[in-house]
Amino acid sequence: MAPPPKHDAQTIAQAIARVASAIARRHGKTPRLLLLGIANGGLVLASRLATRLKESGLTPGLGTIDISFHRDDIGRNPIPKESSPTAIPHDVNGATVILVDDVLHSGRTVKAALDELFDHGRPSSVELAVLVDRGGRKLPVAATYTGLTLVAGDAEKVKVRLDDAIPARDTILTESATGAGSKSKIEFRAKRHPHRKSKISSRVLAS
Repeated sequence: MAPPPKHDAQTIAQAIARVASAIARRHGKTPRLLLLGIANGGLVLASRLATRLKESGLTPGLGTIDISFHRDDIGRNPIPKESSPTAIPHDVNGATVILVDDVLHSGRTVKAALDELFDHGRPSSVELAVLVDRGGRKLPVAATYTGLTLVAGDAEKVKVRLDDAIPARDTILTESATGAGSKSKIEFRAKRHPHRKSKISSRVLAS
């Protein structure tokens, strides 16, 4: 097994920059662009993407989507006290909405976010931007923009920490689903090709 990549904060910053660049290329002339971070994992990422898009000359709206009341496991897991409420800066109807989250796994979080979004109106289109796609989909959901693709086992939990004040502290870690054992840094992998060594998957998917 190859050693995990070093400089996680730098890897994360580069991935965010690539996602922002891909969004800017596609939506340079989009009149009503709206970034909605899925609470709570997508909030810092959405803010950083909005900042980079503004540096590229775009003026996206920035808001929050709270999925608490649309989760399909709400009977087993109570609503967290620190959850951020939905806050949308302008009318959803006819807008181009990009949902933003830190990790894409089963797809259930995205489905809940869509349910909450459409409670507020009917957007012209909806896209999805994620920092990490770890696979393991249970619903037919795919990201429009993906910063990093990694391989993680079913018994592993991927934890993204984006420090709002000090990006140099950003980390991506894995731990067992039960929380037992020591944490270890993720090994990023690309698809395997004959006669090629595995490399970090750092391409942005924009479909």
